[in-house]
Amino acid sequence: EGAPRSDTMMLLTIDPLTNSAGMLSIPRDLWVPIPGFDDYQRINTAYRWGELYDLPGGGPALATLTVEQLLGIKIDFYAQIDFSAFERMIDEIGGVDVEVAERIKISPIGRLSVWLDPKAHHLDGAEALAYARTRRGGGGDFSRAGRQQQVAMAILDRVTGFQMIPLLVAKAPLLYQELASSVRTNLSLDEMIGLAWLIARIPRENYQTE
Repeated sequence: EGAPRSDTMMLLTIDPLTNSAGMLSIPRDLWVPIPGFDDYQRINTAYRWGELYDLPGGGPALATLTVEQLLGIKIDFYAQIDFSAFERMIDEIGGVDVEVAERIKISPIGRLSVWLDPKAHHLDGAEALAYARTRRGGGGDFSRAGRQQQVAMAILDRVTGFQMIPLLVAKAPLLYQELASSVRTNLSLDEMIGLAWLIARIPRENYQTE
């Protein structure tokens, strides 16, 4: 009830000079000091406290500040995406392809649970979200983080491999308006489009994930 906690936290870095990028998954149960609060808390509660206490910038601002303090870096932009927007974006690009490493059970929201066998699968939005979120299978949160990064890279592969950037850019104003209630970000639409073009130019081998 009330304000939610962060389900997934990922930090993305882009270096235009070296044409490279990095992706870091932050375990949601990591115990850290939350700026402005006395006790250590799980990092995924930073968003909740920012919303509950109506702090400046709300949950996204406090979550951003918490990660900045933890890693000692400056974060320029944030995007908080609700489940419905994530599913919608995956469906907009026609789903994603993932190579499932071990038999795993997923529970898409509003659907019956299904088992995915170890092989290549094409997932729609609801399935991709369930695959990224599930805590089943071996490896616990480390495997979960790996699946989330796998889905993120599958999105990149889908968009760049099928040369969808021009089409998505053309549809961006309409999609932006449609998803406005499910996405909170300090990026303007023009900045989003510029970032998309920048990401599209980075070779797949120049991405680092941790």
